[in-house]
Amino acid sequence: MAQLYVGTSGWAYPSWKPDFYPAKLPQKNFLKHYSGQLNTVEVNFTFRQLLKETTAQKWIDESPAGFRFGIKAHQVITHIKRLKKTEDFIPRFLSTIEPLANAGKLGPLLFQLPPNMKADLEVLREFLVALPRTLPSAFEFRHDSWFTDENFALLKAHNRALCVAETEERVTPDIVTADFSYYRYRKPTYTPDERGAMVSRIREHIQNGRDVFAYFKHEETPQGALYAVEVFNEVRSA
Repeated sequence: MAQLYVGTSGWAYPSWKPDFYPAKLPQKNFLKHYSGQLNTVEVNFTFRQLLKETTAQKWIDESPAGFRFGIKAHQVITHIKRLKKTEDFIPRFLSTIEPLANAGKLGPLLFQLPPNMKADLEVLREFLVALPRTLPSAFEFRHDSWFTDENFALLKAHNRALCVAETEERVTPDIVTADFSYYRYRKPTYTPDERGAMVSRIREHIQNGRDVFAYFKHEETPQGALYAVEVFNEVRSA
């Protein structure tokens, strides 16, 4: 049966008190509280740092069975090497998240490309071939030249998800290219109608046997976390 995973990009925000976190909850207990309400989180600090084994184990211990950590790929892969000649760094990066995988708590990897990186399907093709096929992965393209049928077909051939990222400036085409779907809701606010449309689309994926990973933007306010709880519960209530 297809699974639904909804969360936010990060969780360690004291400013989410008292609407999401209880006013007196120590920050060291944030993950335990968060993972009692939502079942995934997108980890963004792995974009700049390699995950330490002690940190990974702490996360594993503080989250329940079935929880998933989505991981943003390191900037060396996406922004410095820009997907080229990554064969030495990829194994090093993957080894740092192996504890999460071994514990059954690793969600998809997100490869977020730079806004100024134009489409180069040959570079992407070579990278996809080198990427372990058993590793669920999503790609967030931020240059419009990537939004072509040829690129969607390439992703589909390798079972890699097109990350549907929605910001105030751009909305990625909602195209299915893998056996799971990946959404990043980046706008600061969403109307009830917009949230209803999310619920309908997510239900459609679930009914068609696709797992869904959906992440709301973290803000200084807890709005994204509250949206995530609302959407998560609404979809599951069907």
